[in-house]
Amino acid sequence: MTMEVDILELSDRSAKFVLSKVGMAFANGIRRAMIADVPTLAIEYVNLYDNTSVLYDEQLALRLSLIPLVTDIETYVPQAECTVCGGEGCPACEVSLTLSSEGPAIVHSGDLISSDPLVQAADANISIVELKKGQKLVLEAIAHMGYGRDSVKWQAGIACGYKNMPIISVENCDACGHCAAECPKSIIRIEESGAMVPEEDLLKCSLCRLCEKACDINAIKVNYDENAFVFTMESDGSYTARDLILQASDVVKGKAEGLISILDQL
Repeated sequence: MTMEVDILELSDRSAKFVLSKVGMAFANGIRRAMIADVPTLAIEYVNLYDNTSVLYDEQLALRLSLIPLVTDIETYVPQAECTVCGGEGCPACEVSLTLSSEGPAIVHSGDLISSDPLVQAADANISIVELKKGQKLVLEAIAHMGYGRDSVKWQAGIACGYKNMPIISVENCDACGHCAAECPKSIIRIEESGAMVPEEDLLKCSLCRLCEKACDINAIKVNYDENAFVFTMESDGSYTARDLILQASDVVKGKAEGLISILDQL
C-alpha cells in the first residue's frame, strides 16, 4: 500500500493536506516531528553592552530568543551534534546577530544584523522594546541550532494537528432538518430527498456527532477513515510550510532506518 498525499492549501507559512493509506502512528509521528524534531536556529546567548531601556537584561534575552529566524539546514547543524567544534560553538553551528539602537525609537526584529545574510528574522516587525530619548540598546546575540523537544524557541511548527477523514452516510431520511439545526459547522443541507453533505464541505466536519444525536430515526451516521487524515499546520517562518513538512518526513524516515539498522544487528 503506497501512501498518498493530496494538497488542499499551501502557502509560505501554512498548509492543509490529506494524508491517506497510513496508520495513526505514522500520522502522529509526522505531527510530532514538525513540532519537536526538525532543528531550527534560535538565539540562545546575548551579550549586552549597553541597555538603558525599561526592560531587564533577562527580559530582553527572552524576547530575543523567541524571534523566529530563517534557518538554512544545509549550512548549520545542531550545536550538540557539531563535529567541527565538539559543541563549543563555531560557524558550522552558530550565527552572530548584532543590534545597536538609540531612542526615541521602537526596536524591531528587523533591526538585528546577521553575520549570515541568509539568516534573518522571519518577521521584521516583531517589537522588542521601545526606547525613549537618550536610552540605548547595544548587544550581540548568538543563535544556535536546536530542537523543539528541548525548548519552545526551537519549535518550528506552531500549529500542527490532524483529524481522521470524516465519513457521513444518510439513509431513509425524512428531511426533518433537526440534524442541520444541530450541526455547529453548518455543512448539512436539507433537500427534498433528505439531508446531505456537499463533498466540498465534508472536510469541515469535526466528528462531533451532534447530528446523530439529533436524529430520532437514526438516518444519519458519522464515521471516519482509520487510514486517512486531514492535516493542518503552520510554520513560525524559520522554514516554509513545504520545507517543514519535507524535513519532518526525512526525520521519520531516518528514525525508521535507524531502528532497522539496530534490529539487523540483533
